[in-house]
Amino acid sequence: MNDDTDSRTRCWSARAAFVFAAVAAAAPVLFAGLLGTIGLLVTGVGGVVVTMAALYWFLTRHGVLRWISLGIAVLAPIVVFVLFVRAHLLWVVVLACAAALVAVVCARAALRAGSPPAAAATEYPAPAPRQPFLIMNPRSGGGKVAKFDLARRAEELGAEVVLLEGVVDVVALARHAVARGADLLGVAGGDGTQALVAGVAAEHHLPFLVISAGTRNHFAMDLGLDRADPAAGLDALRDGVEMRVDLGRINGLPFVNNASFGVYAEIVRSPAYRDDKTATVLRLLPDLLAGHTGTRLVARIGDTTVDGPQAILVSNNPYGNSDLAGLSRRDRLDRGALGAVTLSVANTRDAVGLIRRTRGRGLTQRTAVEVVVDADTAQIPVGVDGESLMLDTPVRCVIEPDALRVRVPRARPGTRTSAPAVDWNRLRDLATRRETRSRPESDTHAH
Repeated sequence: MNDDTDSRTRCWSARAAFVFAAVAAAAPVLFAGLLGTIGLLVTGVGGVVVTMAALYWFLTRHGVLRWISLGIAVLAPIVVFVLFVRAHLLWVVVLACAAALVAVVCARAALRAGSPPAAAATEYPAPAPRQPFLIMNPRSGGGKVAKFDLARRAEELGAEVVLLEGVVDVVALARHAVARGADLLGVAGGDGTQALVAGVAAEHHLPFLVISAGTRNHFAMDLGLDRADPAAGLDALRDGVEMRVDLGRINGLPFVNNASFGVYAEIVRSPAYRDDKTATVLRLLPDLLAGHTGTRLVARIGDTTVDGPQAILVSNNPYGNSDLAGLSRRDRLDRGALGAVTLSVANTRDAVGLIRRTRGRGLTQRTAVEVVVDADTAQIPVGVDGESLMLDTPVRCVIEPDALRVRVPRARPGTRTSAPAVDWNRLRDLATRRETRSRPESDTHAH
């Protein structure tokens, strides 16, 4: 597609976004009248607010009040639906919502096409390792090591493989392999084990191989690996390239994904959590959210201080902004910055405010090269790449840019670019082709 055709496509996509947005706004007025539209808004918004408030009460209360709140949360949407049906306005709501959805799809199509493609992570040629050393956990991912015959396949490619049995110090195992001449370290297991061995690889400036044999494999996903076929990662041993990615450190310990503080870390620390996760969450959550149990945290994110958040997530490179909790994925792992998300929900108003993605006390998203989490206790629980640890306060998280040499297969699925945020001002420029006309002038000034 040439530039002129691409420009026209973006222009018409932007115009379509405005047309469908207008349909979404006008449909209630045209078919329900002004009073009917006000009624629709009051009923719809009221239903959402009541549902959110009831869910918050369900999470923060004990006993009968908790189950009454759950009943209200379930009934509120049903009541709204019945009211729309009785007023013969359900089809108007469906039409407006459908038009709004199409408007967003068209807007993102225009903005995605209009944005310069994200620069791909730099790949470096890498000779095949002579003495690769791989650690495999047979229990990870429900037995993926055996299911995909990973040990035999790796050994056929010349790797030394150690299968973990019982409690093993994987850091000592990896360091011993390096002392014996290993020129590549790799792991087939969960992200927690990946992080520990990655730390050893970074210390010795050795390439690191990721085999997606864990349960979630978030690190493998953000590297663009095939999570459905862990054996595909072994192709990197014979036809691989290297990427330089950042490594997070928390009180000196490495992490490849994230470290979580507050509510989640306190719950995971409970001995009862592994036996009955749901019951443990419901039992502990009310007192943790109310501040009756757990430690009071203070997060210092660069120049920003957040006092008393109930949850903090610090990630090795920021997650996409489209995810409220910052748990989606990372477009890049080499930006040289930590992502930090804090959540503070002290009352029902804060909980309802999260619907609007309030960037005040309720939700904070920042990037920084250092995040310090302090508390009034000597130690606090922290979830580090899914592992529960007790760390000394203040807990210091830093980023080590380009610290890790990751060896990946030359042929791999790659990563998807996150959907762009809907920017109506830029859409207006695209719809009037103002942005396209001004670009050559900008390029001239750039040169």
